[in-house]
Amino acid sequence: MSSAQAISRSGMDVEWQRLQIIAANLANLNSVAPPGTAPYHAMRLISGPVGTFADAMADRQKKDHIGEVKVLGLEPVAGVERRVYDPTAPEAGPDGFVTFPLIDNAAEMALLIRTSRSYEGNVTALGIAAQMDRQALEIGRG
Repeated sequence: MSSAQAISRSGMDVEWQRLQIIAANLANLNSVAPPGTAPYHAMRLISGPVGTFADAMADRQKKDHIGEVKVLGLEPVAGVERRVYDPTAPEAGPDGFVTFPLIDNAAEMALLIRTSRSYEGNVTALGIAAQMDRQALEIGRG
């Protein structure tokens, strides 16, 4: 696998994991927290380069993992929960409020679209890199 293919592959892996986190956020949009417990918190996937810029410059001759990305971790989205007054709901607390996570549906959908476009871009780049490798082999034969 060429370095261009490895870069695209690592980008695809990260974006796929980001899509799964977004899907979990959307799935828990209307999940109810039982009284006395914390509601679901929307999460964000943090990603970054495999190595540092200084490492890349120090190892210029060795091209392992240069340009690849990885998941650095998850962090909760800051915000408070959404409380709805519904004393008839079985999940309502003693004050009559039901607690839901504070998740912005429109923002999650926008992030979903942006992430899927990034994934598609990596798929396209992977295909082009593979095509370039095949053409290089054809040139070498001729």
